[in-house]
Amino acid sequence: AYDRYYGSLKRLGSTPLPRWGLIAAKIVTVLAIEAAQVVLLVLIATIFFGWRPSGSLLLALLVILIGTAAFVGLGMLMAGTLRAEATLAGANGLFILFLAIGGVVLPTNHLPVVIQQIAQILPAAALSDALRTALSPSGIDGGSLLLLLVWALVLLVAAALTFKWE
Repeated sequence: AYDRYYGSLKRLGSTPLPRWGLIAAKIVTVLAIEAAQVVLLVLIATIFFGWRPSGSLLLALLVILIGTAAFVGLGMLMAGTLRAEATLAGANGLFILFLAIGGVVLPTNHLPVVIQQIAQILPAAALSDALRTALSPSGIDGGSLLLLLVWALVLLVAAALTFKWE
């Protein structure tokens, strides 16, 4: 949204860069930042808390990749349809909402039943459930991973369709 506000997208639009190329670049950028964060968090968890994952790290990385695609799609969709200020406010609001009911801070089964049912179809709950089970000995929750993949595809397609260079 701010790239559009400052005219950067308009300049990028005059280059041969296609829409999907810009969205892919945003995903790669977010993944690079996430890689540093994951390494740091794993080091802290291992050194200070003795954490030893018993699940599949490769499966967890796949979940992170799909989750990143879903949330980059959501961000790009918001940036393509809202003004810069509204995008910032909306993203912060969704961040708080997803932390509260997405199973990140509080397990979704501790929420009231109505909110629990809504939370279970949101991408944040799908991501937290899939990541939690990927790192546990029980293995991956296929339903959560499938739901997250659907969210990623829907949000990326919607972002590509609503994207405007100006």
